[in-house]
Amino acid sequence: MNRAANRGFTILEVMVALFIVALSLTAVTATMSQMIDAAQTMRDRTYASWIAQNRIAELRLGFAIPDVGESNGEVHYANTDWSWRAVVSTTGVDDLYRIDVSVSLAGSDDNIRTVTGFVGPPGASGEANRVWARGSGASDPETGKTS
Repeated sequence: MNRAANRGFTILEVMVALFIVALSLTAVTATMSQMIDAAQTMRDRTYASWIAQNRIAELRLGFAIPDVGESNGEVHYANTDWSWRAVVSTTGVDDLYRIDVSVSLAGSDDNIRTVTGFVGPPGASGEANRVWARGSGASDPETGKTS
């Protein structure tokens, strides 16, 4: 029988080709798994940051000076249960307090995100607008004078 008439792949060549394909698919699968894990981690960090910022905003909108100390609680957000822990401390500046809010998944001790904010005594309604208006050359609503 003429060997030139029997053209085709040997079993060894087929096995080498299959090994290369299997190795490539394994690498692609591992890379996609890492990308999915990274996306989930970023999502959790974003949600934790929002929860912490919401807690700081709630303390600011309470229109009262927060008590120095620690508080904690749980919240259901984005179909997940979260735990938060807020530590209010003094700053050395009169009537200015530092708030550190740490957020983790409920039942876990691993903090996902910690956000720091500051709160002071509530000001009169519209006070901040008058300060900005003075710097822009606009008229002061109380006196009618331009600055």
